[in-house]
Amino acid sequence: MRWLRTFGEVVRSGLTIDETRLEPLLALRTAAGVAIVIGSALWLVSPAYAASAALGAYSAGGATFQRTWRPRKVIALGAGAGLALSTFVGYLAAGRLVTFLPLLAVWAFAAGMAWALGSTAGIVAATTVGSMLVTITLPTSVGRALEHAGVIALGGVAQAVLILLFPIRRWGAHRDALADALAAVADYARRLRHDPTAPFEPEPLMTARDAAAVTPSQARTRPSVLHGPRGLAERILPVVAALADPDVGAPAEGPGRDRARELLAAAADVLDAAARTVRRGTPAEVPAGTAEVLHVDEEHEVLEGPARQAAERLVELLGEALEIAGSGGVRDKAPPQNASAQFLVRPTMFRLLPVAVRAVRPELRRDSPVFRHAVRLAAVATLGYLIASRLPLNHGYWAPIASVMVMRPDFHRTYARAVARLAGTLAGVALATGMVRALGPDAHVFGALAVVSVALSYTLIRTGYAYSQCFTAAYVVFLLGMGGQAWEQTVPERVVLTLIGGALAMLAYVVFPAWETPRLPGRLADWLAANGRYAAAVLRSHAEPTGEHRADMRRALLASREARVAWQEAYEQARQEPVRPRGLTSREAEEAEEALKGFDRAAMVMESHVPQADSRFVPEAERLAEALEADTAQAAADVREHRNPDWGRVEDALHAWEGAAGDRSPVLRRGAELQKRALEDLATAVSRTPLERDVGSAREERRVRAAVAAEDDGSAPGHRGG
Repeated sequence: MRWLRTFGEVVRSGLTIDETRLEPLLALRTAAGVAIVIGSALWLVSPAYAASAALGAYSAGGATFQRTWRPRKVIALGAGAGLALSTFVGYLAAGRLVTFLPLLAVWAFAAGMAWALGSTAGIVAATTVGSMLVTITLPTSVGRALEHAGVIALGGVAQAVLILLFPIRRWGAHRDALADALAAVADYARRLRHDPTAPFEPEPLMTARDAAAVTPSQARTRPSVLHGPRGLAERILPVVAALADPDVGAPAEGPGRDRARELLAAAADVLDAAARTVRRGTPAEVPAGTAEVLHVDEEHEVLEGPARQAAERLVELLGEALEIAGSGGVRDKAPPQNASAQFLVRPTMFRLLPVAVRAVRPELRRDSPVFRHAVRLAAVATLGYLIASRLPLNHGYWAPIASVMVMRPDFHRTYARAVARLAGTLAGVALATGMVRALGPDAHVFGALAVVSVALSYTLIRTGYAYSQCFTAAYVVFLLGMGGQAWEQTVPERVVLTLIGGALAMLAYVVFPAWETPRLPGRLADWLAANGRYAAAVLRSHAEPTGEHRADMRRALLASREARVAWQEAYEQARQEPVRPRGLTSREAEEAEEALKGFDRAAMVMESHVPQADSRFVPEAERLAEALEADTAQAAADVREHRNPDWGRVEDALHAWEGAAGDRSPVLRRGAELQKRALEDLATAVSRTPLERDVGSAREERRVRAAVAAEDDGSAPGHRGG
């Protein structure tokens, strides 16, 4: 039942249309690159040569649609070079299994390990495996192999030249990332008006920080609007949280709460205007009356104490946001661009090798999802090629290509893409077959139809894999028809081999899985330990506000966000896996997540009140920081080993703080109490008696069965367990 229900979710996910903004101009430009290569080859050489040459332009063009912060022309050139290299090496080894299979296995394994560098690197590396498998025209000599590799590389060059000559929204992805971060803080401010303790999801800020890392050459041409607003969003975030919090900010009811809601609404309006300015590069209007709301009257202001401090700080920061919104992003004085300290450094393409080695080395272990994906990729590519070579079918490389292109490091995306590829292939070949039969054999007509199919595939590339794959399959049929292949032969082969490749990819994950469900306690422990270090760093900044402590606090915050996102990704994957929960049930995981979000939020509120450098030393905060860091580190180990955590050191430190004379840090003290409460909630979520440990999995299984039964009966929505 669990596998059937999971597979139903997979089918729905694979055929879902993603609501995203289409980019037809980008698709048109990329399709023009394919058209130039195909047209030139048809005119100068032959249809078969044009079919081979189109591979580089198509794959390099597809690589430019991946989410990356490097210039698209660099991605196109890099993809073209990788495709050419794999093609040349593959041509040299092709023809003899004893040489080609080891090469294919090693290359596929390296492509799988490329996921350690990110999804873009992994996807582009997978396309190089596909180019190695394609043998449309086998050369008869090393010279011909070099010639074909050069033609494929030329496709990447053509795409890069078009990007250079016809730029579309330069820095557009960077602008969108920064605008999304500002809009996320604006949305958070609005949610705080109704839910003063709402959590904030840090992914938009993390994405904006990733986009802010540039090479020295990029730093010289980056628009001025991309320099400062990200830091502004980071500073505004804890201030709005502190203002809304009923424990350390505005009172829960009364005029103070109404005033806080006004300020939060004004902050949301100003941040939205700044986001529009960043996204469009033009001034944006702020709603009328916002400036009046942001005026703090010294005599009649209803907010007092820490809430008033937060309001004054928020008004000061929103003044900077208003300047950005009203200037269209053009600042009077741009920050210096020569010093490397002024921007986050991204290594150039020629300096990526040490970075790649450092990223791949930690993943070379048996329990790593990336390593297991690389092993699956190598095994499936070689096995698929062997099986296809023994079948009485031409173009046997379609089976391993289908496997390589659908496989991902996690279960759900692999299965969803396999279903989507089969559905898209069936629709695409049916569409192409009907057009081929109606139009008859004509290389030039097929070439034009191939370009149209490419344009539609690029247009729909972000709306769903199935819909893009439909036109990709049609493109392949037209391309082979242009090369002289009969549709009666290619269409059935395409369907059968795609089915074989998808089945191999799905079977590989069952044989050698990388389930996230058993790793959930470890992910939760990592997040707990990172949160403990962040909270301790905030307390040390209160105890002794120095520049070094502030830098430590920033580093700990970034590490905490990374651990939080890693947990959330793992939990989402675990919910989609057809395996039983181990160590943490779904309910326990949800309660533990809410507790750690509350702990993180309390630390963020305390961060907003970190004093200036000339403030006094607070020994109670230093003692609590040491206790908190020690207890969370020990609790992380306890969670991994399924033991009940204990907060004895934190309780002793808070008890000593209560006895300290003249406590002059009420916000800090209250924040520490909120953190203690969150830790107690976490202990309640993950702690179990021996009897509960024995029956916990059985209880969870019964709960999931009941939910599935209710869903089948239509009486209640199903719960996605595990």
